[in-house]
Amino acid sequence: MSNPGPQNFQTPRGTRDLLPQDYDVHQHVVHHAREQARLAGFGFIEPPTFEAADLFARGVGEGTDIVEKEMYIFDDRGGERLALRPEGTASICRAYLQHGMANLQQPVKLAYHLPIFRYERPQAGRFRQHTQFGVEAIGVRDAALDAEVIDLGWRIAQTLGLQDLKILLNSIGDLEDRQAYVPLLKEHFEPHLDRIGSDDRGRWDRAPMRLLDSKDPRTQPFQADAPLITDHLRSESADYYAAVKAHLESLGIPYEERPSLVRGLDYYTHTVFEIVPTTASGSQTTVLAGGRYDGLIEQIGGPPTPGIGFGMGIERMAGRLQEEGLAPERSTGPDVLICALGEGADTAATGMAGNLRRNGVSATLAFGGRSLKAQLRHANRSGARYAVIVGARDLAEGVVTIRDLQTSEQEQIAIADATSELSSRSYTQRQD
Repeated sequence: MSNPGPQNFQTPRGTRDLLPQDYDVHQHVVHHAREQARLAGFGFIEPPTFEAADLFARGVGEGTDIVEKEMYIFDDRGGERLALRPEGTASICRAYLQHGMANLQQPVKLAYHLPIFRYERPQAGRFRQHTQFGVEAIGVRDAALDAEVIDLGWRIAQTLGLQDLKILLNSIGDLEDRQAYVPLLKEHFEPHLDRIGSDDRGRWDRAPMRLLDSKDPRTQPFQADAPLITDHLRSESADYYAAVKAHLESLGIPYEERPSLVRGLDYYTHTVFEIVPTTASGSQTTVLAGGRYDGLIEQIGGPPTPGIGFGMGIERMAGRLQEEGLAPERSTGPDVLICALGEGADTAATGMAGNLRRNGVSATLAFGGRSLKAQLRHANRSGARYAVIVGARDLAEGVVTIRDLQTSEQEQIAIADATSELSSRSYTQRQD
């Protein structure tokens, strides 16, 4: 068999490497999201990366783009049909059922930070693997809980410094509301079927409410005068929607009603919402979205159980921060870089670096056996604040040299005092 030669391997289409210059921004977003979730009483959960494919088919919906076009599905060696996770909610609801969480105090409030996989056309802000932060509050149907979840999403955006945002809000009622409304919607769009896109023609039959938020320019002219779900809610559903709005107003959260907002997954009921830039345009502007899904757990085999949650794309939120100049500065290099010169200095430098790290000071060496000049040049480029010069002659005298790389000032101190001195300086620097 001939050798095909070396290959130039690249990331698969629609994926990317999260490089160090991006990692800090992602962690910044996750840190703020986790802290706000903690303040709202959410615990954290991490389900497996793959599940039974039928979990998503039943939960997300057979007629959705996710199930029809975007899931990564495979049969394992045991013949079980599995899928990489295309969204988080169905997995969390499966865990709620499997682990008997209905026996816990309700609502059960869970947050997660997970990779999500969808086979879709890569474009700006959309990847075939992306990272999602999400929350789910399961077990209680209460307008105050809806408002709390929306408030949590709003506070994450606010604490990240994003100001130019708005909340879009709607109610899509429950199954009974939609059974009365959908025929009216289909009747409205039916005369225009030959003028809308093929995907939307398919949705007209299986998911007609999706036509209301279609981004297809061939469909959009017929959206403006379509009947609205909010005009056809039963009194119970309308009262619930009014209560959600009252709680949001009590929290002082601004919102904009958007009767065409339906979201793209079959499991949503009643409250749906998105957080978008105030100047939103295009399909990749939503930074956070979610809604109530009171029928989902029943669809995947459990008893009727209410729930509400949201998902936030970390990549998209991080990109938004970078666009607006709100991303944190990239982490600097180590606090200390140790330069060794002369016989025995390298092992002494290794020991000093270990002592510093054990005392909370980030430290590394200028590896490679280079000249002192080259090592100091490396120290400056590394972003370290201090260079420690460990020389063979100095070691014989029991001292090392500490150089401040910002001021170029340097002094000799006893080796025995070096760790405590550098620990003190590094601590003071972090406080500043």
